[in-house]
Amino acid sequence: MVNVVCMKWGTLYGPEYVNVLRNMVARHLSLPHRFVCLTECPEGLDPSIEVRPLPPCHLPNRPETQAWRKISLFAAPLADLEGSTLFLDLDVVVTDSLDPFFAFEPGRFCIIHNWTHPDRRVGNSSVFRFEAGQTPYVFEEYERDPDKVVAENRTEQIYVTQRLDAREGAVWWPEAWCKSFTKHSLPKGFLKVLQPSRLPEGCHVLVFHGSPNPPEAIQKWRYGRRKVLRPFGKFMRPARWLAAYWR
Repeated sequence: MVNVVCMKWGTLYGPEYVNVLRNMVARHLSLPHRFVCLTECPEGLDPSIEVRPLPPCHLPNRPETQAWRKISLFAAPLADLEGSTLFLDLDVVVTDSLDPFFAFEPGRFCIIHNWTHPDRRVGNSSVFRFEAGQTPYVFEEYERDPDKVVAENRTEQIYVTQRLDAREGAVWWPEAWCKSFTKHSLPKGFLKVLQPSRLPEGCHVLVFHGSPNPPEAIQKWRYGRRKVLRPFGKFMRPARWLAAYWR
């Protein structure tokens, strides 16, 4: 039995994001598994979803620190979870089998190699796998002085990658498995407002960060605010092919 975990807090993402993610996982993971949502608001979630409370986590009182809640995934214990656990952000789109994410480098901490820092050992925490409750020092060090840790690390994914890499050795997912919609699905330069988007070859999980989110991308959506783009149209072509996966 393996675990797939997501986190939902606040109002940025509604319960439909969790329900769609559950459906995508069910279609693309053949292994016996638990699907668990850690949340303070279970209203609207499908009954097939296991709901557990958000683990306690001290956050500096600044809006930009909300993503640091992910640090609590490394608490021990983590609810009633044991063993190999795959974390997925709510706004990813699963496009192919998730089975390889559990067969790859078993027992190791695996994460996306951040596309914005290919020359550095920095992860992207949209998709990562860990052993539940086995690396509590990541959370314990943060909890001793959250303000200090946040001040020294621009994002939670930098902190997590560096701490685990130093003691356990972080492993990157194969490059093709996790791709960015804005970086890899869209054509380059001005062509992105003229040509359609596409699913990158070999992609299993398509990651959305910033704008748009998956429901927006399926419809027409605005690309940036730069005046130089206006002659080519205010809106991007809809990525209607995403609807076959985001459901």
